Amino acid sequence: MERTAIFPGSFDPFTRGHAALVDEALNLFDRVIIGIGNNTSKQGLLTVENRKRLIDDIYRGDERVEARIYTGLTGEFAEAAGACAIIRGVRNTTDFEYERTMEATNHRIYPDITTVMLFTPSPVADISSSTVREVLSFGRTVEEFMPIGIDINKYL
Repeated sequence: MERTAIFPGSFDPFTRGHAALVDEALNLFDRVIIGIGNNTSKQGLLTVENRKRLIDDIYRGDERVEARIYTGLTGEFAEAAGACAIIRGVRNTTDFEYERTMEATNHRIYPDITTVMLFTPSPVADISSSTVREVLSFGRTVEEFMPIGIDINKYL
């Protein structure tokens, strides 16, 4: 039986840190669906369609990874995708506290879906989408924060 996990987030933009977590998740699950949350009330750096296009470009040819846009509750998205787990990345104690609260809520509503917290690998633990957006806002290059081969300008 295939084990599918979802990896939800805004991914604005998807970074090397996110890619490292997908790699880790693929060691545990047969398939990872990257769920791009579409919060229509937030104005992001990239459109949700361009976030998906960026992720599709990274994982083109890897049938184990798929990107999907979703709205609504993450647990509902996980159920609809047939996922047994939700992957969450943890960089620091602040992330852990937030994710622990979310896990408890999700477990209460969706008891059949397990939350798996993965520590972001040290070499990329300092990378966040908000850092990428800030560096870009000052006209600087963000190549070192992005997955190899991804030029953020192609998606702006």
